[in-house]
Amino acid sequence: MVNTMIQGRQADSARRRQQVIKALNAAHKDGGQISVSAIARAAGVDRTFLYRHPDLLAQVHTAQATPLPTAGTAAPLTMASLRTDLANTQARIARLAGHNKQLEKKLSELLGEEAWRESGLGAPADIDQLQRQITTLEQQIIELNRRLEERDQELEAARAANRELFANMNKRH
Repeated sequence: MVNTMIQGRQADSARRRQQVIKALNAAHKDGGQISVSAIARAAGVDRTFLYRHPDLLAQVHTAQATPLPTAGTAAPLTMASLRTDLANTQARIARLAGHNKQLEKKLSELLGEEAWRESGLGAPADIDQLQRQITTLEQQIIELNRRLEERDQELEAARAANRELFANMNKRH
């Protein structure tokens, strides 16, 4: 009875191995997805069955790396090349989305400035000239404050001299 059970188990294992090989060949021939999960699902076995049979697992990994059948293309397609193309395409999309966002921001700023100017609320167009005039006036203020301070000092000195003169005159009388 034990031998019968062992033989039944071996027959079941051989049958499932044939199903895995058949599913692997069909996926490779049809250009279907080749992964442990996809092959196990197509063969009607559990993924652990593939992991318990290293030779079948190696066949799945080898099939993943081999070129897929293509009609009329010069370069063979592999899952790795398709993944690389996908990654490159996703990176390009990200770059283009960033560039698009920059262009939208710039357009928004320009439209905002134009609307601001047209509404009459915006700053005059000759801001540079006004800035130069402000700088010149600030320099004049600094010069005038310096002169005023010098004159205040001279006035204070003259007042001190007058006080001294009057004090001396009052002492004589």
